[in-house]
Amino acid sequence: MSLPEKAFPVSWDQFHRDARALAWRLSGAGQWKAIVCITRGGLVPAAIISRELGIRVIETVSVASYHDYTEQGQLKILKEVSSALLENEGADVLIVDDLTDTGKTAAVVRAMMPKAHFATVYAKPKGRPLVDTFVTEVSQDTWIYFPWDLGFTYQKPIADGHVG
Repeated sequence: MSLPEKAFPVSWDQFHRDARALAWRLSGAGQWKAIVCITRGGLVPAAIISRELGIRVIETVSVASYHDYTEQGQLKILKEVSSALLENEGADVLIVDDLTDTGKTAAVVRAMMPKAHFATVYAKPKGRPLVDTFVTEVSQDTWIYFPWDLGFTYQKPIADGHVG
């Protein structure tokens, strides 16, 4: 697999640091009764944030949009949030995802729980207005390679024409 021109590969170590930074930012932003993570990308940061903030209840919502890992397709809700967390429009609920890209997934979940606090580790400009808290903004044309999508392979030196 070749990397796109603007690739942002993230190691496990870097992702863990960034997720902890997100937890730190969230630590003064409220008291939450639960985390709703958007699967699959929100699972790892939700586990880290849950540990750091002492939140024991973690629920999932599954919205599929990247069907082939290259382009966003039509959104499809595969699993909804439990009705108990939808009460009071999601007040006191923390929504967690790895990334907001175009904002389409975020808009669907935000509509389910408009009073929830939405947090992502990374944000692109189109999706940024839909989240309340994030750690790092990347350009819209950058593709983030998360550690769960990567394996260890040899990387050619930059001097040999390698751009990623």
